[in-house]
Amino acid sequence: MLTDIEIAQGATLEPISKIAEKIGLYEEEYEPYGRYKAKITDEFLDRMADKPDGKLILVTAINPTPAGEGKTTTTVGLGMAMSKIGKNAIIALREPSLGPVFGVKGGAAGGGYAQVLPMEDINLHFTGDFHAITTANNLLSAVIDNHIQQGNALGIDQRRILFSRVLDMNDRALRNVVVGLGTKMDGVPREDHFMITVASEIMAILCLSENITDLKERLGRILVAYKYDGSPVYCRDLGVNGAMAAVLKDALKPNLVQTLENTPAIIHGGPFANIAHGCNSVRATKLALKLADYTITEAGFGADLGAEKFFDIKCRFAKLKPAAVVLVATVRALKYNGGVAKADLGTENVDALKRGAVNLEAHIDNLQKYGVPVVVAINRFGSDSEAELRAIEEICLAKGAEFALSEVFAKGGEGGIELARKVVEACEKPSNFHCLYPDEMSIRDKIITIAREIYGAADVKFDAAALKSIAEFEALDPAYKKFPVCMAKTQYSLSDDQTKLGRPTGFTLTVREVKLSAGAGFVVALTGAIMTMPGLPKAPAALNIDVDENGKITGLF
Repeated sequence: MLTDIEIAQGATLEPISKIAEKIGLYEEEYEPYGRYKAKITDEFLDRMADKPDGKLILVTAINPTPAGEGKTTTTVGLGMAMSKIGKNAIIALREPSLGPVFGVKGGAAGGGYAQVLPMEDINLHFTGDFHAITTANNLLSAVIDNHIQQGNALGIDQRRILFSRVLDMNDRALRNVVVGLGTKMDGVPREDHFMITVASEIMAILCLSENITDLKERLGRILVAYKYDGSPVYCRDLGVNGAMAAVLKDALKPNLVQTLENTPAIIHGGPFANIAHGCNSVRATKLALKLADYTITEAGFGADLGAEKFFDIKCRFAKLKPAAVVLVATVRALKYNGGVAKADLGTENVDALKRGAVNLEAHIDNLQKYGVPVVVAINRFGSDSEAELRAIEEICLAKGAEFALSEVFAKGGEGGIELARKVVEACEKPSNFHCLYPDEMSIRDKIITIAREIYGAADVKFDAAALKSIAEFEALDPAYKKFPVCMAKTQYSLSDDQTKLGRPTGFTLTVREVKLSAGAGFVVALTGAIMTMPGLPKAPAALNIDVDENGKITGLF
């Protein structure tokens, strides 16, 4: 069996000019980045503005497990399968972060015969968007410390600086640092922190901005610190939001690439769903809706995180109305949720599958609360037995969800034809999409609603620091009370404890900290032991990545 990178390197790519031609781009409306990728210009976005929208399809999944669910693979394969059945479809994905690429998860360009290409470029640097976000973020951090060093005219309380530095790498040693050590000329010493770039508010702002003007205004609204008198300091007070927008000018443009079967794909933005809002950019999704009859996009991790944020944050802000949701599940993952060890997942065990299927049932229940038709994609592995597959189908029928087997990993678009037809049928059904909670609900009640309705929590415990922050934010500006909530929570469980598999009940969700992302337009609630800067495993994936004398990369997955 060929590896993902071997399959990708053996593919025949079409020049990006030909992919651009497929979606109606004129030569002056895209900027090539090499032979096989390009930036789409504002001129094309403006030209497409009055075209009617196609149908929006979200791909999400059950809670991730070490067995792997194949959400991005399913997204790519579904897009290719749509073309196989004669439908005009396009894929809109997030960009991968270097943290997981070099860590434990690997890349995020799909897998097997359902990948976006060029796989190596997409997983390593791509068009430099994340570097631009990192630079813009750290420019603001540098200006904050320089302002304090140069006399601190604003009276910034260095003990109450809220904005953190970032790096697109898993580096636990940078979670808590002290800056400004050395001589008087080296700055004012203070405690600081690093987050991974994909958790940065700058990433969220880029993904939610409509245009460069909106981007610059949102950057200016970032709450960076408090003064000694307790009043707020915003990015615009430091006068740096214009320079930050200039750094992000090209990063704001969506990226065009292709699949293994030369289907157009737009990849742009990449916030994590466990610590950020988990969706690709609004600009990319809205553009895709103008370009095809069906836009297939994804949201990170399980439906309790990615899908909830897609609906309650992205769709709320961008006024999007999804036509259908695809929920990816695997026999292996359900057996894992049923108590089977990873080493034994290849052995038939229908009883364990049925025990673990409560996780699938929870996600179906949650998605149906949003009023959108649900199709379960059963991502098939070679070790799956017919009895196990029938058991999943019976569960889907009992929950009123359509289902289809997906074999896109092994067969590409051909392996997703059944799924594509089911999704097209689902898109013809009425979609009564609505958000989970209204704008007017308090921040505290929004958190409680998500915890109870989506996670299944019996209660929510707010640490004193979290309650204090909520009170401060609601007192700062009445508009902040209407912000949606972005929950930072482990992806491995519906609860805030990653060891609780299946469908936990009776638990109390702990909210330890609440942060305001005023520029992005939401409040972040940190739960349990979630970290905004991941660490590397004992044997990181980086140890297997190499490049030969001809520039050929190996070891990526």
